[in-house]
Amino acid sequence: MAAALGHAPRFHHATLIPQVEAALAAEADEKNRHVILAIDEAHLMTHEQLETVRMLTNHDLDSRSPLTILLIGQPTLRRRLRVGDMAALDQRVQLRYHIPAPPLSQQEASGYIRRHLEHAGRSDTLFSDDAVRAIHGHARGLPRAINRLAITALLAACAGGKTIVDESSARTAITEEAAAATD
Repeated sequence: MAAALGHAPRFHHATLIPQVEAALAAEADEKNRHVILAIDEAHLMTHEQLETVRMLTNHDLDSRSPLTILLIGQPTLRRRLRVGDMAALDQRVQLRYHIPAPPLSQQEASGYIRRHLEHAGRSDTLFSDDAVRAIHGHARGLPRAINRLAITALLAACAGGKTIVDESSARTAITEEAAAATD
């Protein structure tokens, strides 16, 4: 953040936070700017990184802040913030929004896979209906899980010398994912 605000960052945590706070205050007071920091995949942040975010939000005893931080992540982020030593950061969250993502139907999953293949330049049928049914069922209609299984099924079909992902290739992908989950 220090570099993004035009400052050479200090290397010691104890001096870096005040440096960033001063730079943020200068943006607000001198340039009349409000800085917005968006952190995607925030559920993957370490404890130390979340603690740094907390420190950055500790400005003027929360009366006003020259910084807005958007923590964007999976539902596990919400649970992490509610645990013991992250409570101070959790209390500073002024707005929470959850985007509900209903699972895809089997027909939608088929279209979803087909559109991804079209973006990759393929318009021919690469997945049998049985393969899509197996992938959809195991993924419970969740797009990321469908993506993972479809890619693994494509690899399984290729390894098997097949020109189309059939139910057998999809089952191989499901078995590999289940094995990876237990490792």
